[in-house]
Amino acid sequence: MNTTTTLGQGATMKAVIQDRYGTSEVLHVGDVPVPEPGDREVLVKVHAAGLDRGTEHLMTGKPYAMRLGTGIRRPKKRISGRDVAGTVVTVGSAVTRFAPGDEVYGVAPGSFAEYAVGPEDKLAHKPANLSFAQAAVVPISAGTALQALRDVGKVRTGQKVLVIGASGGVGSYAVQLAKVLGAHVTGVASAAKADFVRSLGADEVLDYAHDDFADGTRRYDLVLDIGGGASLKRLRRALRPRGTVVFVGSEDTGNILGMGRQLRGVVLSLVVRERLALLMAKERASDLEELTALLEAGRVVPALADSYRLDQAKDAMRLLEEGKVRGKVVIVPVATAADDVPAGRR
Repeated sequence: MNTTTTLGQGATMKAVIQDRYGTSEVLHVGDVPVPEPGDREVLVKVHAAGLDRGTEHLMTGKPYAMRLGTGIRRPKKRISGRDVAGTVVTVGSAVTRFAPGDEVYGVAPGSFAEYAVGPEDKLAHKPANLSFAQAAVVPISAGTALQALRDVGKVRTGQKVLVIGASGGVGSYAVQLAKVLGAHVTGVASAAKADFVRSLGADEVLDYAHDDFADGTRRYDLVLDIGGGASLKRLRRALRPRGTVVFVGSEDTGNILGMGRQLRGVVLSLVVRERLALLMAKERASDLEELTALLEAGRVVPALADSYRLDQAKDAMRLLEEGKVRGKVVIVPVATAADDVPAGRR
């Protein structure tokens, strides 16, 4: 391991910890050892960490099937967080893309902490025009949106795209990226978030409480099902002949597997003319590098809502649980410079 770090052996740090599954109330701040990177890993001083839906699922342990990998009775990994932006402190012996002092962003499990370790192949150099806080809300959500549109949805210029859940973390990037790829975009969100979705570039915005996207008056080439749990029948009714639905994620779809509706859709796709496909998103540096070019060109803008200290992580998570977040929020270690985060809850 490269030993240029000034951290001494046995050094500790502050981190957001959970010792059991549950709601945001299980989160608390404690002292833990600073992690050491493996051969192909990077130790990052965390300046900001984005909060995503995946972190909420890891906190609750739902759907229950995921506990086969994360821990049956309690989480195997106690520190929350995945998205990260910060400065490289130390690199593993086999790391070739980064050096101490580099500013990076990407995925580092346990990022709600002062330091976190991330795999080299899930990190990229931070976009030069973004603050750490802005960069921290990009990796998982924007990468997921990109793969849903480009790899699974195979969107083309001139197509009509419907984004269900357009105001959330993934949805806010899906709207922007679909426009970059030349699509006509309709977003579905609450009336309170309609102006926000329009600001992202959506051509039309539907109020999920009053407007029925499947009323037969509108048809789409591609539907991104990110939230709401619409029935397969309604999703198919919104499609043009041979159109595609991509299941990106949706809440309230079952506590056991969490994907019953999506899996039924994939099976149904074998016997109907519409295509219903399930996205299994991957976290990879190549997507981050593609996103960096778009971010530095100003074609995609991070939807950063607010920032919270480590000791306010449960407050941020509670807002996510209640569906009150527009775009994404960040968790910021107390030691991070104030210039890195927007005015708000520092």
